[in-house]
Amino acid sequence: MRKLTKSSSQKMLAGVCGGIAEYFGWDVTLVRIGWAILSLFFGTGIFIYIILAVLMPANTSWE
Repeated sequence: MRKLTKSSSQKMLAGVCGGIAEYFGWDVTLVRIGWAILSLFFGTGIFIYIILAVLMPANTSWE
């Protein structure tokens, strides 16, 4: 069963965008661009990122 976790390999800050990209099978660059647009135009992206960085568990697999 797949689990949404912070990425350990696609990490820039906390690994939230990398974890989302890995979970859905998306390109991490597109997730980061979408997150930047959400943050710049709506102002909610930074707040949501901080919440997810705290709540999402770290990826502990050795893949």
